Amino acid sequence: MAKAVPAVFGSVFHREMPVLVFSDGAWQPVRWQPSDSLSLPPGAHSLHYGSECFEGLKAFRQQNGRIVIFRPEANIARMQQSAKLLELPVPDAQAFLSAMLELVARAADEVPDAPAAMYLRPTLIGTDPVIGKAGVGSSSAMLYILASPVGDYFKVGSPMKLLVETEHIRCAPHMGRVKCGGNYASALQTVVRAREQYDANQVLFCPNGDVQETGASNFALINGNEIITKPLTEEFLHGVTRDSVLRVAADLGYKVSERNFTVAELQAAAENGAEAILTGTAAVVSPVTSLVINGKEIVLQSQERGTAIRKAITDIQYGLAEDRYGWLVPVPER
Repeated sequence: MAKAVPAVFGSVFHREMPVLVFSDGAWQPVRWQPSDSLSLPPGAHSLHYGSECFEGLKAFRQQNGRIVIFRPEANIARMQQSAKLLELPVPDAQAFLSAMLELVARAADEVPDAPAAMYLRPTLIGTDPVIGKAGVGSSSAMLYILASPVGDYFKVGSPMKLLVETEHIRCAPHMGRVKCGGNYASALQTVVRAREQYDANQVLFCPNGDVQETGASNFALINGNEIITKPLTEEFLHGVTRDSVLRVAADLGYKVSERNFTVAELQAAAENGAEAILTGTAAVVSPVTSLVINGKEIVLQSQERGTAIRKAITDIQYGLAEDRYGWLVPVPER
């Protein structure tokens, strides 16, 4: 029987975590340790020069009781890319996947029933204990994975107000596709001020009017039967959920347009009945309820299409619809 889901997203972790260490030029065998603490030298490269990246994905308890992980290979590939761009040792894909599957198998009793899930947070950090290596990548590293039972990051049906920000950028443009803490930290002040001044839930970063992403999610405009989202560049995160949504939406009959679009186009569409959504692992698909553009709040009258797309994704995750895409990896029973 699955346990109750904690009230605060990502606040409770399975008691163990797998740890893979890169040392002496090779990845060492996985070891298991308690997840309530982590030992690092004070001079660790990641603490001083930001050589760290992470992933977010979920395991689901399906209707028949089977436990699956949603698209783990895609998240592993993205972390490998992040590691390369941060000059970190690149994790071995098979060892990574095996450790993740074993973690979920050990925590199987804690994987909640629908509509909740088990959130997985793999984290890769540079561990060289040398503060003189500001211009050199870390030659040693640690990869660990946390498992946390969670509900929705954004409660389904709750308001989702976005402040459209055209002056500030979320992060350094060439680093946008790296899922690292520095990118979230660079957006944090803007997000906090938006919450204080506009009661906004998130900020949609649109430097020079170019619609990109929010501080924590990818963004898409649903204008009639067309879904419009920025094409993949180095400027923003290449979301696994974003990719899943676009593939499912195309099969639902939507025209998918990966192209640049402006705040002016976004505003005109919003004022004429368009919908908008945020996509990401934690929230899956969150329909946007209003946009604040140049101090004016534009209420989006419908969230129907976004809600339907969300259901199409979650039905696959919970085993209520066929996995035609081969996205689900079953967790072996122990």
